[in-house]
Amino acid sequence: MAESTTGMRKPVFAKVDQLRPGTSGHTLTLKVVSSKMVLQKGRSDGPQMRQMRIAECLVGDETGMIVFTARNEQVDLLKPGATVILRNAKIDMFKGSMRLAVDKWGRVEVTEPADFTVKEDNNMSLVEYELVNVVEE
Repeated sequence: MAESTTGMRKPVFAKVDQLRPGTSGHTLTLKVVSSKMVLQKGRSDGPQMRQMRIAECLVGDETGMIVFTARNEQVDLLKPGATVILRNAKIDMFKGSMRLAVDKWGRVEVTEPADFTVKEDNNMSLVEYELVNVVEE
């Protein structure tokens, strides 16, 4: 069997202003601006009771901000003022606006404080998108 010489790829870090609807596989370094719990309820599946938690966190970098939907354990990591690295993040659409999310295929990690200032006047989640079907004749 031939040995492969290709290693793991270096991640290409994206910026908030480069995010577009329906895209995935993003790696970003972001600061958490705010966090608000939107759903917290107990769930019984099996022997232990588990909490289901969802928080909407405003995160950003020097190019803009976006709403990140944090689920369960992710809620504990995204505290205001923290700097996080999101790996394999995707864009979900909610009522015509973009939301950043990390599912089971991605990862959220707290990292060293970043030295950039969040550009708070460019909130990408406030841009409303409309799906348009193009019919070719």
